[in-house]
Amino acid sequence: MTDLTQLTIAEARTKLQAKEITATELTDAYLTAIDAHNAAFNAYVAVTHDIARSMAKASDERLASGKGGALEGIPLGIKDLFATKGVHTQAASHILNGFKPDYESTVTANLWADGAVLLGKLNMDEFAMGSSNETSYYGPVKNPWKARGSDADLVAGGSSGGSAAAVAAHLCAGATATDTGGSIRQPAAFTGTVGMKPTYGRCSRWGTIAYASSLDQAGSISRDVRDAAIMLKSMASTDLKDSTSVDLPVPEYESALGQSVKGLRIGIPNEYRVDGMPDEVEKLWQEGIAYLRDAGAEIVDISLPHTKYALPAYYIISPAEASSNLARYDGVRYGLRVPGKDIIDLYEKTRAAGFGDEVKRRVMIGTYVLSAGYYDAYYVRAQKVRSLIKRDFDLAFDAGVDAILTPATPSAAFGIADKEMAADPVKMYLNDIFTVTVNMAGLPAISVPAGLDNQGLPLGLQLIGKPFEEETLFRAAYVIEQSAGRFEPQKWW
Repeated sequence: MTDLTQLTIAEARTKLQAKEITATELTDAYLTAIDAHNAAFNAYVAVTHDIARSMAKASDERLASGKGGALEGIPLGIKDLFATKGVHTQAASHILNGFKPDYESTVTANLWADGAVLLGKLNMDEFAMGSSNETSYYGPVKNPWKARGSDADLVAGGSSGGSAAAVAAHLCAGATATDTGGSIRQPAAFTGTVGMKPTYGRCSRWGTIAYASSLDQAGSISRDVRDAAIMLKSMASTDLKDSTSVDLPVPEYESALGQSVKGLRIGIPNEYRVDGMPDEVEKLWQEGIAYLRDAGAEIVDISLPHTKYALPAYYIISPAEASSNLARYDGVRYGLRVPGKDIIDLYEKTRAAGFGDEVKRRVMIGTYVLSAGYYDAYYVRAQKVRSLIKRDFDLAFDAGVDAILTPATPSAAFGIADKEMAADPVKMYLNDIFTVTVNMAGLPAISVPAGLDNQGLPLGLQLIGKPFEEETLFRAAYVIEQSAGRFEPQKWW
């Protein structure tokens, strides 16, 4: 029998429904792979062997009786930001040490209702703050890809680095992820996987540990565009527990794949040609344009003039919201507690020991920009810039553009403990230069693998869509995927 971990979600679904394989066999294949290879990547921070086998057994019973759900028997990895009842949920932070919630996030509850199987919790940047998965309390995630002729370890991107690495290394069939400023699309681009960030409000945020509430959105990392469509169908829902959840029907996303893109107008923003961008990223972009043009799409130049202000505005708004959201972690009711001589001392010692350097940095920035005398100068001004960024997109879409094509990242994956990145946090923040605008405007976007750089490392292209028109993104991304092909790392583990 073929290695079951090689199957995409769609392929596994077909075999499960035809009773060619069982959910138990598929789950055991993934658990065996995790036990053998997770140490090479540090992708999982908790593996739920018993729960997975129990869920797989229940899936087999439902499949046998013809009552299988849309994801029946499909083994998934869950980012450590999603609450999973009775299971390790710590946002890869020491401050949530030992926390196991007695509730389930809406997104994971939707997946389990459709029959998916929980393999375990995936590593990430602490509280989703990072672009390289190096801020995790559990240590960095290693990318399954290596540069040609090199044995150096590369980052898997962040904050959803564990999700991206696990999918690329076939340690799960697909994974949940979250995106606040690029945390799905950037690691997907770094690992040759597909990263889907839906419209803000399409997936519930209830039960997902908050970083920046007006920017956070749940999504997926998968092996191909079809799997991304399958996962979003199950993850998306209206939720009365989340006031930002939108009451709209969830389409059959998979039916959009293979539909013609003839007549679609694809916008190419001039402002995404940034100084110092490698020639190979520009070349890849031109290839993506050609793929869509050859398939019948119309290519139009557009302007998004406020793009240059997106990164600084994002790094004011997101830390401001984080400083408020993270105030709840004080050592009193759950998680880490470091005793002190009084309640204030307990707070200070717990937070000092519990939060990592990057989280502390962002909390301090956020507290500063919200403080008296600086609120108007920084936070209010950043929110005005955010409105202008959204208006740029609105004008482009009002002018008849159906989707926008850009690079996903300014480069391929870089080395773990890269000295330049470590010495200058701003260099790390620049990894989000092509992705943050989407979160600021609340739009859907997908990163799809489109080629390899001159070192043999994957590069991705990003498609940005109108609010709640994810089907258009799946149509266009499928064209790029069919033209560019799929990319797998050379196995070294």
